Amino acid sequence: MPGRCAISRLKSNPACAASLFALVLSLGGCTVGPDFAKPRVSLPDQWLSGSDPRLATETAADASWWKVFDDPTLDRLIELAHRQNLSLQIAGLRIAEARAQFGFATGRQFPQVQEAFAGATAIGLSSHTANVVGFDRHFLTYQLGFDAVWELDFWGKYRRGVNAEATNLLATVADYYSALVSLTAEVARTYVGIRTYEVLIDLAVANARVQQEGLDIARSRFQNGATSELDPTQAAILLESTKASIPQLQLQLQQAQNALSTLLGQTPGAVDSMLAGPKEIPRAPTKVAIGVPADVLRRRPDVRSAELYAASQCARIGVAKADLYPSLSVAGAIGLQASTAANAASHNLFSTHSLFYAVGPQINWPFLNYGRLQNAVRIQDARFQQLLVSYRDTVLKAAQEVEDALTGFLNSENALVFERNAVTAAQKSVELSLVAYREGATDFQRVLDAQRSLLQQQDELAQTNSSVTTSLIALYKALGGGWEVRRDQPFVQEGMQKEMRARTNWGDLLSEPRSPETKDQQAGKR
Repeated sequence: MPGRCAISRLKSNPACAASLFALVLSLGGCTVGPDFAKPRVSLPDQWLSGSDPRLATETAADASWWKVFDDPTLDRLIELAHRQNLSLQIAGLRIAEARAQFGFATGRQFPQVQEAFAGATAIGLSSHTANVVGFDRHFLTYQLGFDAVWELDFWGKYRRGVNAEATNLLATVADYYSALVSLTAEVARTYVGIRTYEVLIDLAVANARVQQEGLDIARSRFQNGATSELDPTQAAILLESTKASIPQLQLQLQQAQNALSTLLGQTPGAVDSMLAGPKEIPRAPTKVAIGVPADVLRRRPDVRSAELYAASQCARIGVAKADLYPSLSVAGAIGLQASTAANAASHNLFSTHSLFYAVGPQINWPFLNYGRLQNAVRIQDARFQQLLVSYRDTVLKAAQEVEDALTGFLNSENALVFERNAVTAAQKSVELSLVAYREGATDFQRVLDAQRSLLQQQDELAQTNSSVTTSLIALYKALGGGWEVRRDQPFVQEGMQKEMRARTNWGDLLSEPRSPETKDQQAGKR
């Protein structure tokens, strides 16, 4: 019971004890350690490709950017992923943990040791004990009371700790939204991959039919003695090669479908019924809103998270520095004490004469541990500097991701025009070569070359079409869009809340986003 170890026991002067307590309280108010200042990172005013007429820099990307593809199946998949993805649920649970950690740090500002005590002790003294003549050698003592020790926050140690955990909580919220951005983009990218494999399979099947027609013509001409056996043999090789590519594409399609099921928090095969729509690659809009580079700093949750983690670590420097200075505590105890000894003033534990108390200040200064404590400060400072550099790195990488996605999107669109022309020409070439071969005006090698070229050009067109869409998805992810749609939604699903509340009293820590959390995200957007 540390309260009974106080330096002073002021039983005889309650007014003096109260005055001393007030004096000690008035000493609080200093705060050691640096205050956080947001790191500065310069970005250009415009993107490198910002002048392209297909881009709109005067407006930022839409929060629900996936709706620009006008694909109801994609909309449904993203909605389900937001509600069911397991990795996102883990990110939400980390917020609940951070809220509890913040509450724990807040509680440390109040008396750190609080103990109620009660007990009864039987005492038997030796008859050889000095001065025992005339006293009871066998008696009982009773105690009932309360102890407390309060380390005053003179150097701001606990205030800095609260600030660190509050900022860490906001960073955890930003991490959740960053996971939401990544999840949305990954679902869209996987969905585009599925549609691309479906298109490639259909192209392979269609080309197999054309190649089968060429094989039939070659066999007919061979049977009629118009050509050698080489022609149908070569036609059969091309046909079987095309057919062999179909199982490989089906394998990749199934793997992509399984990956999508996992993203939706479901077992393989669960999404098959949702993919029954048209087998088409989602098309990009004719004009894309991207905003300006400064929007990246305002919208991307991972940039905000990097800043908040640096701010949290900055506060921890102050916590470590406070240990370099003397700590001032107030220790006290109050309670009732009585004894059955014959010379005791009262045998009644609840008598007013049984009251006792003790209060007084304590000063602790571990000056012999100075080297250890100073190195603890250096550790926190080095971590802070790492996070400052990490913040700048995050911003620069974000800008790079936008520029890379912009380049990929615009150049893929340019290539798409040429790929369409190439496919049109390849289709015409196949038609002409078959007619010429049927009439004996050319050899079968021309037909084989034309059919190979057609399949290749059609595959490249589909891949380029897919590249346009996936590059746009990467662009929207790099711009940090998509998290706003879940801003007012609970971080922990209702069913999981019930499960957790059945085990532990969570109070309101599992509720919807709180005011400081939503205000921080709104501030991050401005």
